[in-house]
Amino acid sequence: MTKGARMAPTREKFASQADPEILAAMRAVAAEEGRQLQAVLEDAMREYLARRSGAAVDPAVAEALAASIAEFDSLYERLAR
Repeated sequence: MTKGARMAPTREKFASQADPEILAAMRAVAAEEGRQLQAVLEDAMREYLARRSGAAVDPAVAEALAASIAEFDSLYERLAR
């Protein structure tokens, strides 16, 4: 393996069922983003588990939000009206 190359993560197949409308919406998201359905579902599962565990907000996201509020506070207040 070359320096800096990464191995693909191992995947485990499983079977499940979903509401047809939800599955169609997930397929539409995957198509819109040019991604595979499995990648979109995996992201959704990660987000669900993070919310469920009470995971904290990514510090970079919190910092970006704080900077945005500091810069655009008056605009946000006007938009809220």
